[in-house]
Amino acid sequence: MAVRMLMVCALATLVCRVCSSAEPRHSEKELHPQVLHPWRSRGKGLIRVKRDWIIPPIRVSENSKQIPEDLVQIKSDKIFTGEVIYKLEGQGVDQEPKNLFEIDDKTGVIRSKRPLDREKYSSFTFVGTVSEFSVPGTSVMTVTATDADDPMTENAVLSYSIIGQESIPPNAITKIMFGINNETGAIYTRDVGLDREVVKEFRLKLQVADMGGMGLTSEGVATIHVSDINNHAPQFSPDSYSMTAVENRNDYELGRVNVTDRDDTGTKNWKAKYFILNDYRGNFAVRTDPITNQGVLTVVKPLDYEAQSEYRLVLTVENLNPPSSKASRLTLSTATVTVTVVNENEAPRFREDPIHIEVPESVKPGTLLKSNIAFDPDNSDLRYEISKDPESWLDINRDTGDITAKRKFNMRSPHVKNSIYTAAVKVIDAGGVSATATVAITLKETNDFPPQVSPLIGFVCRSGSRSRNGLLLTAVDEDLPPQAAPFLFQIPDDLSANWTITQVNDTHAMLQPLVDLEVRDYAVMVLVSDSGSPALSAEAQVNVTVCLCDSFRDCKSEAGAILGSSVGINFIALIIIAASTALLLLLLLLAVALTACGRRHHIKKGTGLLIGESEDDIRDNVFNYDEQGGGEEDENAFNIDLLWNPHDAPPAPGSFYPGSGIPPRGKQPLRKDAPHNLPSPTYPRRPPADPTEIEDYINDGLEAADHDPNVPPYDTALIYDYEGDGSLAGSLSSIASGSSDGDQDYDYLNDWGPRFKKLANMYDPR
Repeated sequence: MAVRMLMVCALATLVCRVCSSAEPRHSEKELHPQVLHPWRSRGKGLIRVKRDWIIPPIRVSENSKQIPEDLVQIKSDKIFTGEVIYKLEGQGVDQEPKNLFEIDDKTGVIRSKRPLDREKYSSFTFVGTVSEFSVPGTSVMTVTATDADDPMTENAVLSYSIIGQESIPPNAITKIMFGINNETGAIYTRDVGLDREVVKEFRLKLQVADMGGMGLTSEGVATIHVSDINNHAPQFSPDSYSMTAVENRNDYELGRVNVTDRDDTGTKNWKAKYFILNDYRGNFAVRTDPITNQGVLTVVKPLDYEAQSEYRLVLTVENLNPPSSKASRLTLSTATVTVTVVNENEAPRFREDPIHIEVPESVKPGTLLKSNIAFDPDNSDLRYEISKDPESWLDINRDTGDITAKRKFNMRSPHVKNSIYTAAVKVIDAGGVSATATVAITLKETNDFPPQVSPLIGFVCRSGSRSRNGLLLTAVDEDLPPQAAPFLFQIPDDLSANWTITQVNDTHAMLQPLVDLEVRDYAVMVLVSDSGSPALSAEAQVNVTVCLCDSFRDCKSEAGAILGSSVGINFIALIIIAASTALLLLLLLLAVALTACGRRHHIKKGTGLLIGESEDDIRDNVFNYDEQGGGEEDENAFNIDLLWNPHDAPPAPGSFYPGSGIPPRGKQPLRKDAPHNLPSPTYPRRPPADPTEIEDYINDGLEAADHDPNVPPYDTALIYDYEGDGSLAGSLSSIASGSSDGDQDYDYLNDWGPRFKKLANMYDPR
């Protein structure tokens, strides 16, 4: 059986060299290597065998006319006894560029199938642009080609030509519009009539050949676009429009206008720019829609139907690019837009918000503060009202809106902040539409109150330098600056011989004696004036005690002054008060002991504690005393006088004995928390018949005393004197019953409340 051998590109390298026909044979160009593979059949398959192959170099002339041409034969250094099959694979055979070579599968001869060129030409396409209406001879573009031949030979000489022209749209122009320089490849216009509205582009079929146009050729396509120039103006279509606007609204689209333009869509020669010629108040605006090229008309300021109900706007349009110089004279397009304003019920309007008013605080009621504060755009009737007035200081005319003062203002009101009182007014039209505005009233301080001297009582040391001794005075003014300080302190002329007053600063002055005065009390009249316009003044009596002072410059007591003691009057007063308190406690204990051991009156069963054996024993046991002192007749009475310290707050006017500095007995300071000389409330005068009501009876008396303006306040130190003999009231022992303790039932005391339980326990027979 014959042995067959398949020879495939494998073990040996096949090299093809293409030689130029104008160069020596030793000048070679390597194309691509090919690989040969030997195979031998065995059984049903092929097995690879190792052989040494002889593959001579392959040389072929460029542009050879002998086709096909045997190039080389593959040989081996072995003698095959079987059949050998040759196969060629790779670039130039079954890979690009294909079909250049083939091999005889029996003899191994490799042949060329077509002429070979050492230059590599590839297909090419050029793109250029030319403006419409370009004149003949306008350069469009230049095409170039390269040749790998020796530039010194004619093989490298190239020649260009146009072999075809196609217009888009097809057959839009049939005449030859372009030419080409056959040596440089420059393409140019050769005729007139390039109109982009007629033809969009041209496709030129080009050919380039070497050897001066006689050799090998290659073809390409040049695409030439006809570019647009701005030779058409935009035109409104239509040129008249009607639109409707709503008053009192802004920043909304009113409508759109349309334009047409024959220039290239999407370019700046086509895009429009709009203008409004007669919008003098700037109520409208127009912009361009970038997609549709329409003009979008908008309202940028609110329109007022009452002011103007219709607008006639004139619009113009132009392109972003200016017109081309090649275009004929273009006409500017205009359009008219009629805008009708629709009326609606508008809210009333205040002429200012907030409404500013400036008045003095002491303005008289009924004074006109503000008028003509609002108006209605629809000219309808208005109704006014006060919507906020926390102090009820204002009044407003329901029909005219005039704001007047209802009563005097007060700078010290908590609703006045930084001298400004804030209120609010509301106005309503006939349709029920309302508006509200703030009223800001700036109050100017007026001089309404005179200043008051303070303090009205004090002491001055007699010893030491007179320049250092004095009573520091100030003044209190309920007005605010500039109607208050600085204050001016003065002494009437008739008192200026013994006393003088020296201004310390704007608010204080020093009252000083001019001569050495005796140790006693003095009443000095002081006049103080403020700086208001007009200035107000007040005269006050300042009670000054001239006393001997200790080392701490405190007034000594009279005893201390005589004995030279350093103990001050305050300490002596404290000792006297403590001794008096101890004595009172001793007397109280003595009274309790006498009550427990003394005679007891018997009370019948079923009768109250305050009810005796007959109606004649009923007496008032709670007494209301207008004066706690016993009067001048109690000369033998035991007195407890509260010493008055000049440093303390002064008693009521008229409560001093001249020169003593000590309140008289039986006189108490008047209450400052209630008006003077008002009638006293009615005190309960008769005890209750039912013992269970005694607690209410006592509470009613306490309530009346607390609200009596003619008695000292509850926190005032009272002056107690002996009340004299011969009181109609029985002794404490009269509370007891005339019967024996064993016959008396004291259980009813438990019904009088916790305060009487202890008393009940004391008389409990158990």
